[in-house]
Amino acid sequence: ASMPLLALNGISKRFGRHAALDEVSLTVETGEVVAIIGRSGSGKTTLLRCVNGLEVPDRGDVLFDGCRVDRSSAGLRALRRHIGIVFQNFNLFPHLSVERNITLGLTEAKGLPLAQAREQARAALRQVDLEDKIAAMPAQLSGGQQQRVAIARSLAMQPRLMLFDEITSALDPELVGEVIDVLAK
Repeated sequence: ASMPLLALNGISKRFGRHAALDEVSLTVETGEVVAIIGRSGSGKTTLLRCVNGLEVPDRGDVLFDGCRVDRSSAGLRALRRHIGIVFQNFNLFPHLSVERNITLGLTEAKGLPLAQAREQARAALRQVDLEDKIAAMPAQLSGGQQQRVAIARSLAMQPRLMLFDEITSALDPELVGEVIDVLAK
């Protein structure tokens, strides 16, 4: 049998006296789609943040591609090159163009030359039907377009695993459909 792409073994995380996660275990196979459903405050975001190293679990192990995640800063940076995450509030840099929002991670984290990063940014924007917005600033875009740029930014990094944290919850109902259509692709 092959190794799962992601395995969480007994993940626990506390914030003071509050147990956000208590002995959570799960596996995700390559190509598998998993939805984590729960009420507000049940630990969904904390779990995603533990998967990509934005939070360090108090107990338990995260294994990615069969290897235990190295919790050193260098190990977490390496992990994040392979795991994309898109947050509910877009987290675009408001002072950077759409293109630079996407190329920044490619040039800084992956060390790609700017010309190659621009090609990957254009290809990712094409995937989310926003290639014509490459020179726009985030404030010139609708909320749905901003979320699609955030998805393109993550896709451009060519991650092995994509995490989505309530990516339609901050959108007006009429914009949800366009983001859902992108996810279906």
